[in-house]
Amino acid sequence: MPARTPATGLLVIGDVVTDVVALHRRPVATGTDTHAEISLRPGGSGANTASWAAHLGADTRFLGRAGYDTGEWHVNELARAGVRPHVRIDPELPTAIVIAMVDGSGERSMLTNRGAGGRIGPADWNPSLLDGVARLHLSGYILFAPPGLELARLAMRQAAERGVAVSVDPASAGFLREFGPDRFLAETAPLTTAPPMTAPAVPAPPMTAAPGRTVIPNLEEALLLSGETDPRAAAEVLSARYGTAVVKLGPDGALLARGGRIVATAAPPAAASVVDSTGAGDAFAAGFLAGSLAGIGPREALRRGCEAGSAAVAQVGGRPTLGALPY
Repeated sequence: MPARTPATGLLVIGDVVTDVVALHRRPVATGTDTHAEISLRPGGSGANTASWAAHLGADTRFLGRAGYDTGEWHVNELARAGVRPHVRIDPELPTAIVIAMVDGSGERSMLTNRGAGGRIGPADWNPSLLDGVARLHLSGYILFAPPGLELARLAMRQAAERGVAVSVDPASAGFLREFGPDRFLAETAPLTTAPPMTAPAVPAPPMTAAPGRTVIPNLEEALLLSGETDPRAAAEVLSARYGTAVVKLGPDGALLARGGRIVATAAPPAAASVVDSTGAGDAFAAGFLAGSLAGIGPREALRRGCEAGSAAVAQVGGRPTLGALPY
């Protein structure tokens, strides 16, 4: 019998979003007009990560839910990026929309309507999505609505049963605060020697011991989840809980901890002009995950993540390539 080919695929479950990106050089004026360069882009943290991962050579699938208004455009854009899209188009709700207001430094503030993305749930799941997959990656956005939380539980449980590695990106410090950091830990970290700090507000089904997982927060999310004030301490605390913690530090690079200690760090590449920070963290996660799936070590995987994040901030929008407008 021929040897079975090892699984190398990546399955991303997350949000697909229509991004309205407004670049403004002056502060937004209240009650009147502010000049801005405004463009429409395909986005969403999960869909961005999937697109960057495929762009970087990973065999990538994406599970999400889009709306009746721009759903076909989003499916086509994912496929054009090399992703295998599994996107249900909601007949009643529009695709999620984010208005990203980007100032002269590249920093962004966002107004968000989750639209059809808030309805993703167990009905969108099929165990065959894990066929050929070595890693399941969850965008934290799906946990912040009850149907998505149920989907995340189901997908993580079946991934653990198959021995598929699991990673999660908290995605939004604002939503994370509303959801509750302790609850997020209880839902996404496997059972280890450290019990949840508080019981989750929504009781989770019983879980058996699971292999270590990877959490990929930015600095704000890492500090919020760990209760620490220092990034290295935060990474160490989170890695003791998950197994591996990769903390994105933006212009300061990234660091990786395993089992409670820092094992790798990476500096960003030579500074480039920051045009738009939208999708930088998603690109970093994709670079790190694609590198890890290719079998490289943690330091090199961090470096590839930093390179992808640097490429993302040098352009408008959160994807590696820009598509045609849907209208």
